[in-house]
Amino acid sequence: MKKTFSLVIITLSLILTLCFVKQTDKISNLKNGDLIFITNKSGQGKAIQLATKSTLTHIGVVFIENNIVYVYHAVEPVTKSTLKEFIAYSEDNKYLIKRLKNQKLLTDSVIQKLKTLAKSKLGKHYDIYFNWSEDELYCSEFIWKLYKECLQIEIGKLRPLKDYDLSNPIVKSTMEKRYGKNIPYSEKMIAPSDMYNSDLVE
Repeated sequence: MKKTFSLVIITLSLILTLCFVKQTDKISNLKNGDLIFITNKSGQGKAIQLATKSTLTHIGVVFIENNIVYVYHAVEPVTKSTLKEFIAYSEDNKYLIKRLKNQKLLTDSVIQKLKTLAKSKLGKHYDIYFNWSEDELYCSEFIWKLYKECLQIEIGKLRPLKDYDLSNPIVKSTMEKRYGKNIPYSEKMIAPSDMYNSDLVE
């Protein structure tokens, strides 16, 4: 009797645990096309924060498939993660959401177009040099181009590297390691913070 009761308790505990794990990836108040932002100061994160004067270092886009929230984002390589997996990239397990103010633009056909394009980029290498080409993609470039191609809108204004704050020693060191003496000051770029602060989202 005691053995049977113990087995029941263990089974119930496992079921509750699985339900909790799955729940973190289920739909809450998130919508298709939402932009999701996190902070992680590891790697180049600190340099990005200093150069952009923002805590934000990474961005993805939300798509809901079979009632599960997924995030498409450019790491190495461009990847599709569950919401739980994406949040694990954050240093504080927190995230911020922005969505288009004009939600009427995101019709079912547009959402499908965005998702299809995002899927076509899966596996592309991460662009550590932040070049504005299609060969490789960095996180904000990936999301910016999705919306530009599918909706013909620009979430955040592109600006040259020289427009960011490059004065901090950490930023200078990061650039020198990456580019040597050939720093592309005129290369057009987009940062997560530029998209977060866009007038098109709320």
